[in-house]
Amino acid sequence: MSDEQPQAHAAAFLESLREVVGLKSALRETRDDVNVPMIRHWCDAMSDHNPSYTDPDGAAKSVHAGVVAPPSMLDTWAMVGLAPRGEQLSDDGRPVGMLPVMEKLDAAGFTSVVATNTSHDYMRYLRPGDRLRLRSFVMDVSPQKKTFLGEGHFFTTATEYLDAKNQVVGRIEFRVLKFKPGTGTISVDATAPPGPLPRPRPAISRDTKFFWDGVDQGELRIQKCKGCSALHHPPMVRCPKCGGYDLGYVVASGRGTVYSHAEAHHPQFPMFDYPLVAVLVELEEGTRLLTHMVGVAEDEVEIGMPVELAIRATDPELNLPLFGRARPPRRETTLRFEDVKAGDDLDPCPVPITPTLIVGGAMASRDFQDVHHDPDLARKRGSPNIFMNIMTTGGLTTRYVTDWAGPEAILRNMRFRLGAPNYPGDLMTFRGQVNSAAPRGGKGIVEIGVQGMNQLGAHVSGTLELELPRR
Repeated sequence: MSDEQPQAHAAAFLESLREVVGLKSALRETRDDVNVPMIRHWCDAMSDHNPSYTDPDGAAKSVHAGVVAPPSMLDTWAMVGLAPRGEQLSDDGRPVGMLPVMEKLDAAGFTSVVATNTSHDYMRYLRPGDRLRLRSFVMDVSPQKKTFLGEGHFFTTATEYLDAKNQVVGRIEFRVLKFKPGTGTISVDATAPPGPLPRPRPAISRDTKFFWDGVDQGELRIQKCKGCSALHHPPMVRCPKCGGYDLGYVVASGRGTVYSHAEAHHPQFPMFDYPLVAVLVELEEGTRLLTHMVGVAEDEVEIGMPVELAIRATDPELNLPLFGRARPPRRETTLRFEDVKAGDDLDPCPVPITPTLIVGGAMASRDFQDVHHDPDLARKRGSPNIFMNIMTTGGLTTRYVTDWAGPEAILRNMRFRLGAPNYPGDLMTFRGQVNSAAPRGGKGIVEIGVQGMNQLGAHVSGTLELELPRR
């Protein structure tokens, strides 16, 4: 009987959670029209410089004939931010949607939440002035599962977005996990993915303190003589060129190229991750810096390779100025369908995971869940630190693909799942490949497979379907 009682209780609880499955909400209107300020905030947070989104003159000359919203913003327009959510009701007045499920799970101790999967379909791009209406329903609620975050229930919702003409302009399926904090295997003691042992500490003196203060603030500071303007690194007491003692610094761009490199094989020390690729980086400013590469396999490093600064928190008390692969340049003219074939590789693209990116993405998507901006509350909810929300991941993924394809590529759908979280201090690297390229209905349709890897593994994996112009 002792075994049967919990099972019966679990079955009854699951049945109560599934009471709303399939019940559609009545249509409700978004709080705001699609508007340019929110589009700009989103593009700033994602570093997405597609002129179709932010440049009226460039957008007017494009296939869109005017400014459009990034399609991956679709669910942002329905976010209520810090305003009360309010009940979603069916046409006959019954509470439906995810809120009743969330409330029951919260009351049962499943108080933490994380998104796991999403699927977007875009019927048309949205324009400033569009006012959306939406209806949603719960598609499914899973039995209780054991995950590395904790024991909990997955549930999936679907939302349709309609315009003023009652035409469906987009559809999103969204899967989340509600779990009990402290019931998983993930540790909440670390604030970033750490190495096995703390790194050796730099010897910081009065003459080098400015450099390490800059690293902590996300800057690469290079010493500059105020007398002759010579730059030199590492910092010195006296200018080696003119002998002057009046020294300041400039903030470097963080961009450069690999001047030389070597892989450290032996002896191996437990405080470092291997393979360990040491590089001498020649900065744009002309000085050189000895450091090592992150997010790049040892056989991918070559002399002359463009690199960018990737400050990494190797543990809670130490930030280091490391370097990673440079972000590929955004394509100014759009690829033609005839120039693409299955098997083509997209250039890898690094994304430094900074607190600013995580918090900025959450704010731009109006996702004010505390786990995306408050480290203390994130730990109480079972996470070692704040982590990136799924909408930021979607925005970065689409930016990667449309930067490769060009500004007039039209995104038709996006389907991906999340894996290892993106924590501050990590580096995620996107890689992609053309899965297929085939005409469909007279249009050139290309499917791209994408994966974003961080220190912990695959953060995001999925596919995106684009329409490319034909000759």
